[in-house]
Amino acid sequence: MGQRTILVSLLLLFNYLLVAETETANQDFIALKALMDSWKDVPLSWSGSDPCDDGWDGIKCTNSHVTSIVLPSMGLTGHLSGDIGLLSELDTLDLSYNKGLTGSLPQEIGNLKLSNLFLVGCSFIGPIPDNIGSLQQLVFLSLNSNRFSGKIPASIGNLSKLTWLDLTDNQLEGPIPVSSGGAPGLDKLLNAKHFHLGMNKLSGTIPPQLFSSEMTLIHVLLDRNQLTGSIPSTLGLVQSLEVVRFDSNSLTGPVPLNINNLTKVSELYLSNNKLMGPLPNLSGIKSLGYLDMSNNSFDPSEFPPWLTTLGSLTTLKMEGTQLTGQIPVSLFSLTNLQTVVLKHNDLNGTLDIGTGYGMKLHRIELQDNKIDSLKQHDEVSSIKIILVNNPICQETGTTESYCFDLPFNITYAAPPNICLPVTCSSDQILSPKCKCAYPFMGILTFRTLSFLDWEKDAGLEKSLMDEFKEDHLPVDSVSLSNLTMNQFQYLELSLQVFPSGQDYFNRTEISSISCLLSNLTKHPFYFIAYTYGHYEDPMESSKSSHIAFITGAAVGGSVVLVLLLLAGIYAFHQKKRAEKAIAKSNPFGRWVSKDSECMTPQLKGIKQFSFVEIQKYTRNFSQDNDIGSGGYGKVYRGTLPDRQLVAIKRAQKDSKQGRIEFKAELELLSRVHHKNLVSLVGFCFERGEQMLVYEYVPNGTLHDTITGKSGIRLDWIRRLKVALGAARGLAYLHEHANPPIIHRDIKPNNILLDEHLNAKVADFGLSKPMIDCEKDHVTTQVKGTLGYLDPEYYTSQQLTEKSDVYSFGVVMLELITARKPIERGKYIVKVVRNSIDRTKDLYGLHEFLDPVIINLGSTLKGMEKFIDLSLMCLEDSSADRPTMNEVVKELENLLHSAGFNATAESSTAASTSSSYDEITTGSSQHLYSNESFDSSVVPLQQKIKAK
Repeated sequence: MGQRTILVSLLLLFNYLLVAETETANQDFIALKALMDSWKDVPLSWSGSDPCDDGWDGIKCTNSHVTSIVLPSMGLTGHLSGDIGLLSELDTLDLSYNKGLTGSLPQEIGNLKLSNLFLVGCSFIGPIPDNIGSLQQLVFLSLNSNRFSGKIPASIGNLSKLTWLDLTDNQLEGPIPVSSGGAPGLDKLLNAKHFHLGMNKLSGTIPPQLFSSEMTLIHVLLDRNQLTGSIPSTLGLVQSLEVVRFDSNSLTGPVPLNINNLTKVSELYLSNNKLMGPLPNLSGIKSLGYLDMSNNSFDPSEFPPWLTTLGSLTTLKMEGTQLTGQIPVSLFSLTNLQTVVLKHNDLNGTLDIGTGYGMKLHRIELQDNKIDSLKQHDEVSSIKIILVNNPICQETGTTESYCFDLPFNITYAAPPNICLPVTCSSDQILSPKCKCAYPFMGILTFRTLSFLDWEKDAGLEKSLMDEFKEDHLPVDSVSLSNLTMNQFQYLELSLQVFPSGQDYFNRTEISSISCLLSNLTKHPFYFIAYTYGHYEDPMESSKSSHIAFITGAAVGGSVVLVLLLLAGIYAFHQKKRAEKAIAKSNPFGRWVSKDSECMTPQLKGIKQFSFVEIQKYTRNFSQDNDIGSGGYGKVYRGTLPDRQLVAIKRAQKDSKQGRIEFKAELELLSRVHHKNLVSLVGFCFERGEQMLVYEYVPNGTLHDTITGKSGIRLDWIRRLKVALGAARGLAYLHEHANPPIIHRDIKPNNILLDEHLNAKVADFGLSKPMIDCEKDHVTTQVKGTLGYLDPEYYTSQQLTEKSDVYSFGVVMLELITARKPIERGKYIVKVVRNSIDRTKDLYGLHEFLDPVIINLGSTLKGMEKFIDLSLMCLEDSSADRPTMNEVVKELENLLHSAGFNATAESSTAASTSSSYDEITTGSSQHLYSNESFDSSVVPLQQKIKAK
């Protein structure tokens, strides 16, 4: 790229000097030259003096005037020059998916004759210029997914031909503009089909004037704003509406009665507002497929009978709407019904699905109601029913499947990959047709949820391939994966488009594919592309040769200089390639020193990922995939090509301490395998990055659960199971790993819960093998987390397996109290010891127990023995503590006495990691000796800050 850029730049300079006239209109040429000056990485084809005849990528002309600039996904960086206003005949401007384009839109854009303006997924900032209302021919206006701020210009109301208005996902604020006193407003857009204004900061009321019977709107999307007031009754006048999204605002008042007149609406979202009054009667909307009225303040009411008449209904969500009474069995007989979410209500009686339920029904969520019985039918085993926190699940020892709360996993049935094993280079991906290539990738985002019905059709892959073939694009195949619901309740799919007959796409092909995917009249999604870093432009070298031939002797002297530069560049790249090859064969070579051969990790059976692959799996480390952070760095959710979900722990760059932990986890997790330990999938060590790839754990940390952050509530039996699972994982490390391993940082943040709420011990960054290549594996610097540290280890710096036992004892107390180990200067271990009265029920510790255990109605059988066991683990002398194996046996006995067969329990593997706090000290003072903990840890805190 560098050598060709130098050559083209020199040749272009001579062209400007030699060519006196151009067939392209001079004003248009000046405008394009200004754009070249304000952008980096323009297409290499932009090298002649006549953009219309020389085939500049993305440029189309009519009668020597530029009429179209279409450059999506070209990796452009810079700003949009005001000289764009010189293109007097410009009809279409599409610069979408160029994240490097920033700055504000120039006022001169209002001087154009645009009918199509697409600036999707860039980084433009500042206000939308008011004179955008001067574009009288504008039909499509898409400025979504930028960082525009300020108010929506009222002048947009002047665009009488506008059919598509998309300002979604910006930072726009203020009221929705409507006409007043001769000034325009959005209510004047009578030809508009789409108002997409969601995910902004719009405030004030929804003006009644915004809607009228003259409008032809299909979509009104105002979700995720700060709108207040009531839903205007004028909405019911827009008979053409098909999708209405008012969710996640602060709307109040009753739902207008005439909303029932919107007979074409298929999706209605009113959730997460403050709507009041009676539940609206929607019996007239027979086309309604997706209904969500959750989390409002409607009047308490019996289950509405009109719901059972909606034959098109696929998804019903009425969470937290104060529904009472019994659910009629006729609801479940709706032919198209798939998902029912009615949790957090007062529904009661017997749940009866019946025998005539719809064949598509697969999930019923009824958590936190008052249902006391379930009428069982053998035929409904395929339907996931969740009755957590209902009376039916509050009996001691209840283990029925419907008493566990599992996350809702949306799936997309993509065609299976039937390829034989093929080895691709590290940055290539295997296509569905078994070819290694560099695909063009991005995200399809569906603003409505009708996509859920597409699974019954031929498939989205086939639909897209048909379009690519129709446009004669060189696409071999497409792959869709990782169907997820993002934080804005929009469905997302990862898309990979593979080239045909070559490894790469060229710039023109990428631009054409992007345009097709952004065809607003065909698709129910919008497309956000990733930057494509691989281009193959076979014509460019011949084009450069042609230019060199024309310029002749004028460039003769420059060629010598260019050749010398190219020779130097070639030598430099050859050196870099050699270094890269060496680094790839031994990515840890830089860690090895002359004095220490033990710095190179010894790895067994884990995969090395490239940085490009990790970037791809995490959607370029997107914020939506950020699932946690700590002292080590951040954790991202990712999706591998085989659709396996993973958790990727990314160290802070250039972290020396992180390097040690990175090495420790790599070495340890590559050789330990147990159902109660996280599983390491692989790692990435290049570009200064240190990343660990684990299996993904859906239910997060034990800390998030016992503090209520995850929304999962554990009864007494489940807490015993969690304790047993973690204990088994530690026992394996201590007694079956070779060599034995001391975890050194056991705490609820480092115990994860899988989809079945089984415990997995995680985060081995501070772990210590009992036989190591270091000088002394027993005496070691004190590391761990304050509150869980073994006092004997702290004072003597002698690390043993019993140090983990002590930390586990603290976790046991935290499991039953849900209190931090150190609160308000008091240490929970000492507080419990001093409060125990063994003559009383539960040792008199009622006030310390987690209220959730009590509220779930569990009989706390074995609680006293559990407390005794935890205090045995917390003995000051390690010799008086049990081994983890003994802890496991005791917990199994406790579960057995509670009526549960612990030895038969099974679980699945998962992993992630959390934060840690590290302490280094040489003090011999007892760590938790004082009632007021602050006085004893001040020196430690000072040392932490010093580090």
